[in-house]
Amino acid sequence: MYKKMLIPLDGSDFAEAILKYAKSIACNMEGVDIYLLHVYSQDERGLIPKHRAYIEWAADAIRKYPKMIKKGRGEIACHVNVKCELASGKPADEILRYADNNGIDLILMATHGRSGINRWAMGSVAYKVLRSANVPVWLARDGVAEEILEDRLPERKILVPLDGSKLAESVLPHVESLAKQWGGGKVKIVLLRAYQPPDVSADYPSDMPLSWEEHVELEAAKCKLVVGPYLAHIEKRFQDAGLKVHKEAPLGKPDEEIINYARDNKVSLVTMITHGRSGISRWAYGSVAEDVMLKAYVPVFLVRG
Repeated sequence: MYKKMLIPLDGSDFAEAILKYAKSIACNMEGVDIYLLHVYSQDERGLIPKHRAYIEWAADAIRKYPKMIKKGRGEIACHVNVKCELASGKPADEILRYADNNGIDLILMATHGRSGINRWAMGSVAYKVLRSANVPVWLARDGVAEEILEDRLPERKILVPLDGSKLAESVLPHVESLAKQWGGGKVKIVLLRAYQPPDVSADYPSDMPLSWEEHVELEAAKCKLVVGPYLAHIEKRFQDAGLKVHKEAPLGKPDEEIINYARDNKVSLVTMITHGRSGISRWAYGSVAEDVMLKAYVPVFLVRG
């Protein structure tokens, strides 16, 4: 269960939307405290009162933002505990240090600007945090629909892309915990295992008796024979935990299918695993996860594998 959520703030215009989103998450996940952290550079020490005023403003914005949660047959106002912190140094280092020293179990970070994570994160703050964080990172980019940020969708859909590997499946315990804490009955887990259509040059022998269309259909049928039982096995895990589950096994490129499904079905969150010491770089940079973070206007929940 997630109890302590750290939100690094950099003074950007996107901060206010993230603060509302954070309170919505904290209220619906029951018992989550929010820790706000603003990191300033050594040459800004003379501006400490200004930095303090900013972080206090952010805390007040969270406390004042109205959020009602269901209680019995009615609704009550949600009150969230908020703690403010200032630190001096390199942002990524201070974020990681604070998380480790204060028992933080979830980091919520914002990206902003047209190019989203590509501009702010790759090679800088969020990239370094993603690469080294010992806890999950919940990443929200500018451009996410207000109905997602303000939790106005009738159902919270958590999209779980899988590739059949044990590494990808290591996100499943986090998904189960997150789904239970984030509303239980209001959450639906969507398992997605995309399988790529065969390539003409690599997969279609010159002496093949079937037409290309027939060959594609045959390969798709073979994939379904494998993917179907695989997803059913994982589906049962979540059903046994009392959670709602839906399965998708589209034919297409994984990144495109993930992005299209998230867009067309109003997904609230996409969960992904990053790989080992090099974090996001080995698995995502120039591949599936990076494409999803760059092109899908949906928050992403990342766990370092």
